[in-house]
Amino acid sequence: MKISVIGAGAMGGSTVEGLIKGNTFKNEDITVSDPSQAVVEKFSKMGVSVTTDNKLAADVADIVCVVVKPWLVERVLTDIKPELDPKKQILIVIAAGVSSESIKQWLGENCPPLFLAIPNIAIAEMASMTFIVPVGASEKDTQTVVDIFDEMGNTLITDEQHLAAGTTLASCGIAYAMRYIRAASEGGVELGFKADDAKKIVMQTMKGAVELLEASGMHPEAAIDLVTTPGGVTIKGLNEMEHAGFTSAVIRGLKAGAK
Repeated sequence: MKISVIGAGAMGGSTVEGLIKGNTFKNEDITVSDPSQAVVEKFSKMGVSVTTDNKLAADVADIVCVVVKPWLVERVLTDIKPELDPKKQILIVIAAGVSSESIKQWLGENCPPLFLAIPNIAIAEMASMTFIVPVGASEKDTQTVVDIFDEMGNTLITDEQHLAAGTTLASCGIAYAMRYIRAASEGGVELGFKADDAKKIVMQTMKGAVELLEASGMHPEAAIDLVTTPGGVTIKGLNEMEHAGFTSAVIRGLKAGAK
């Protein structure tokens, strides 16, 4: 099985890095197409096939993964349309806000079984949360795509209506989590730690919180109760954050992103 990734910017490049680290594809079965010579040279050194010709990339693949900015999707799909084979290929489009209906209109009868997918950049470290929307795809094709992304993190099959919400919760959400890390690290510096030490402390604390919730299955609030001693410092800190609108700010940010 061969896969081509057309577009190797931040998201596309992260996806390629995840594919290289995984076991589903051999490096020689991965093709990267990008107009940037620097990008092509970077991935060539990693042992994958590279090209600046999107048509060539589409022609050699069993799975064609288009990962470009939303306003470029139509141009790229129109360009590779003659090379697509609905009977032999799977098409994955990773681009926020591009509808399946538009894609099917652009490709017409040349549209292969289609999947809309939204991972996040942690896919490069095999830790993405990826949303997948199958469009006219068989169970076999769906399982193939799910298996690919499951190796690079966790996946959730959803409907197209919820893809925008998934995008802001996980794809944008990773930036929100990093903003908390930055804020807490700056707070750590004010408390007297060196910047690198503060960042290390905050990241390990977040990692511990995630692993504890995964292992226990507890609701976050139940886990919070374990460390909020009556009259203690934790509840004082939490209440101060809530007075400043912490929960409301998070929810409002997510809703703004979903719009």
